[in-house]
Amino acid sequence: MSSKTLLLNSWYVPTKIIPWESAIRLMYLNKADVMAEYKEEIRSPSISMKMPAVIRIRRDTNKRKNGIKFSRINVYTRDKFCCQYCSVKFPMSKLTYDHMIPRAQGGRTSWDNIVTSCKDCNTIKGNRTPDEWGIYPLNEPVKPKSLPNASPILEMENIPEEWNGFCGNSLVGI
Repeated sequence: MSSKTLLLNSWYVPTKIIPWESAIRLMYLNKADVMAEYKEEIRSPSISMKMPAVIRIRRDTNKRKNGIKFSRINVYTRDKFCCQYCSVKFPMSKLTYDHMIPRAQGGRTSWDNIVTSCKDCNTIKGNRTPDEWGIYPLNEPVKPKSLPNASPILEMENIPEEWNGFCGNSLVGI
């Protein structure tokens, strides 16, 4: 039984993957339309319906009042999925984020102290600052004013067949 639903924005662009229960909630509140269904059915005493595979939100509600939210995917997007130490672009599964001033030395998890790093560089750097290590990030970490709309990162060979018509070249395979 598939447990994930692909969420499209009002322009039919994939935005994220949500649990099917959240998709049902959005549908029940008339905030989303079903674009594709799985073969499996969801049953309750009073209703039976196909499980939603892809839904489209009716109205975009992406109003950023407090700026860009700090998250791992937003840090990777800001740094263009590129290790800020060795300058190699990696798939998300090979990345981590690095505290320039390590937490052990009082560094905070914030936009101005975190950079994208490959796992190898992060392991080598360890609990040292760039000054102690002698290697500095390609770009100074700052809170971005905006970010491009990032589509979900999917392993293209593992997506459900019901998603095929909605996962064009905008999704990055890893």
